[in-house]
Amino acid sequence: MSKNLKDADRETIGHHHHDIETTVTKDVTLALSEDVGTGDLTAQLIAADKQAVASVMTRVDGILAGQDWFNRTFTELDPDCELFWHVKDGDAITAGQPLCEVSGNARAMLSAERTALNFLQTMSAVATKTATYVVAVRGTKAKILDTRKTLPGLRVALKYAVAVGGGVNHRIGLFDGILIKENHIMAAGSISAALQSAFNLVKHAAAADTMIEIEVETLGQLEQALAAGARLILLDNFTIETMREAVRLNAGRAELEASGGVTLQSVRQIAETGVDRISIGTLTKDIQALDLSMRFKLH
Repeated sequence: MSKNLKDADRETIGHHHHDIETTVTKDVTLALSEDVGTGDLTAQLIAADKQAVASVMTRVDGILAGQDWFNRTFTELDPDCELFWHVKDGDAITAGQPLCEVSGNARAMLSAERTALNFLQTMSAVATKTATYVVAVRGTKAKILDTRKTLPGLRVALKYAVAVGGGVNHRIGLFDGILIKENHIMAAGSISAALQSAFNLVKHAAAADTMIEIEVETLGQLEQALAAGARLILLDNFTIETMREAVRLNAGRAELEASGGVTLQSVRQIAETGVDRISIGTLTKDIQALDLSMRFKLH
């Protein structure tokens, strides 16, 4: 239902702009600062030297994602904390299944619990939702892509979760890809002028592999984009019939991406039109956290 990331993929998500270890450190440090602040007042009710063990289980089925973020949250507060996992990122998990055990300083574990679970349940939700879309288009050539509609500050984490669920990452931000939309075209004067400006921008070697994509809203605009040399074209809110015609007109000259209002009910029909890519903002925007629980025992 999903795929595991190779180590190389985990380190180079978002092209070369982000590595997972750096992102995990940044995300966890910020999250703990937000939650723990100057200190966990309630945890101080527990003796400073008290030790604890805890188990994490899932109450629902899904795909696991976010282990590194979960682990780092605990080890940030207790470097001697030990974690033992029964599963790994990308694995299917079943309601009632134990996921991992954690042992260490009780105060540190209690302080880390909520932040760690927030990462794990949110990222697992994204991976789970992505996997349902990937399964829905299986047998077609269409790839499921994410968008920039992410929680501020957690973009790389959520896009990592999309990849764990079997999806493909679109551009990470405004800095690593060009997506020419309606307002860009209007400002440039025409589709051809906007594309030519983009081609000129990436001529130098450092940006030679930069993605250039242009959004079109009609078949006429599609033909203009193809005539101007577009190799990646976003079909914005096309009907199924118009999408089929776009695939026919394109005749393999460019990659076509469908976007706008895609649902689990419509995604298969969209994929069967022959488009190459389907981008879906709800993968990271409209998600319901997986229901996970963590139970403690004090030594």
